[in-house]
Amino acid sequence: MADTKREIERKYESKDSGLPDLTGVPGVAAVVDKGVAHLDATYYDTADERLAASSVTLRRRTGGSDAGWHLKFPVAPGVRDEIRAPLSDHVPRSLAGLVRSRVRDAELVPVVRLVSDRDIRDLVDADGRLLAEVSVDAVHAERLTGTGTGTGTGKGTATAQWSEIEVELADGGDPALLDKIDKRLRKAGVRPSRSASKLARALSRTKPKKQRGAAARKPQPPAPVTAGEHVLAYVRAQRDALVALDPDVRRDVPDSVHRMRVATRRLRSTFRSYAKVLDRTATDPIGAELKWLAAELGAGRDQEVLTDRLTTALAELPRPLLAGPVRTRLRTWSHARGGGSRRRLIAVLDGGRYLALLAALDTLLADPPLRPPAGARKPGKVIGAAVRKDFGRVSELVEQALSLPPGDERDQALHDARKEAKRTRYSAEAAVGLLGDPAADLVRSMKSLQQLLGDHQDSVMTREALRTLARQAHAAGENSFTYGVLHGREERRAADAEAALPGLWETVRGGPVF
Repeated sequence: MADTKREIERKYESKDSGLPDLTGVPGVAAVVDKGVAHLDATYYDTADERLAASSVTLRRRTGGSDAGWHLKFPVAPGVRDEIRAPLSDHVPRSLAGLVRSRVRDAELVPVVRLVSDRDIRDLVDADGRLLAEVSVDAVHAERLTGTGTGTGTGKGTATAQWSEIEVELADGGDPALLDKIDKRLRKAGVRPSRSASKLARALSRTKPKKQRGAAARKPQPPAPVTAGEHVLAYVRAQRDALVALDPDVRRDVPDSVHRMRVATRRLRSTFRSYAKVLDRTATDPIGAELKWLAAELGAGRDQEVLTDRLTTALAELPRPLLAGPVRTRLRTWSHARGGGSRRRLIAVLDGGRYLALLAALDTLLADPPLRPPAGARKPGKVIGAAVRKDFGRVSELVEQALSLPPGDERDQALHDARKEAKRTRYSAEAAVGLLGDPAADLVRSMKSLQQLLGDHQDSVMTREALRTLARQAHAAGENSFTYGVLHGREERRAADAEAALPGLWETVRGGPVF
């Protein structure tokens, strides 16, 4: 069984004089010598180093207090989530699944071996509580794949040696302590490491000389210029979001399923909105697969949201308004309507159809199906026209809804307007890099409109659920009074949203035009 640890650390270049005295760091009462640990780690990746390209590391390590398999995902500079699994001879399935969106069908093979002698010091407070662990690591790196001579002395081998200082915050520690330690180290002449990790440093220093030179000469990708480049940059960001969120969904990280579902919606909306930039004969099949994935991700999600809304509404009701076994009825109804399971979702992410979708997105980005307007001399004209077209559809739907009397027809019109507002928001997001503030303003306006109309639609769905619950309660001989109370409150929420719409729409309609 794998477990997760949030790792917060900083790395420094080690001087010949070793570790400076840290006893004067504010809050540190003592520096405790914990001795030297011998660590032997083998890092795994694909032959073309796909994990390293994403700053993800997978290793099998012996020695020290945490021998086993370690998979690390970047969270922020100096912050990584480390997922651990027991020591075994092969990559654990639990960890292999977490890198599948990046690895795909490629084999994970040993790429680098790092052997370190770690001289460890514990920084403790006056009560002996661990604040941080500081170590001086003497590292020997050996490349296990590829050819070429590294910086070591072994002829024909790719090796490297160096020494570094690592400062890791204790679990639950105050990150401000790292700043205090940093100040003391810099005052002693110690400088931050130029490499984000030992693996990155090893790969760089053991790379064949010809490859190192080519990497150094490789220019940064140019900023988007054409309409096609701006749209593709947005598509690439959403593809990257799908890949990055995959392990979070597998780990059941809060909100990860919703965020991954949003990425699929953004991609589908972009393909439809920018049909004059990307040929729909190529994007429509991908869009259909994205719709399938969104449905799989959403299985059970909408029911969970609806149940949470009803549970919250019940909790807010005064006790005299609770009549009958309402909570029990709600639990029974929710369980009966429960959608997908985590097991099914993981099976989808492990399936060939999902990997084929990711491969199709890769192919589209590598060889985009651009139409002539994608390279037009005035990309702002092409992008602006697409956003204006989307906004025009929103305008038509909102005006239509406002012209209708309250009822089912208006509810449907408002729901359609909400979906179009969402699409316009996404097309405006893709345009921000080119059109600047006007597009950013439209994104904010569409988000506000989407939220208002979303609350209205939630009320529509909640009232439908309450009517169903009331019928079931009545058939079972239960008191249905409470469902009527909740229904009335939801009607009021919907009426409030409808009353607020004209004012919000007037503000949106009077916004910037581009």
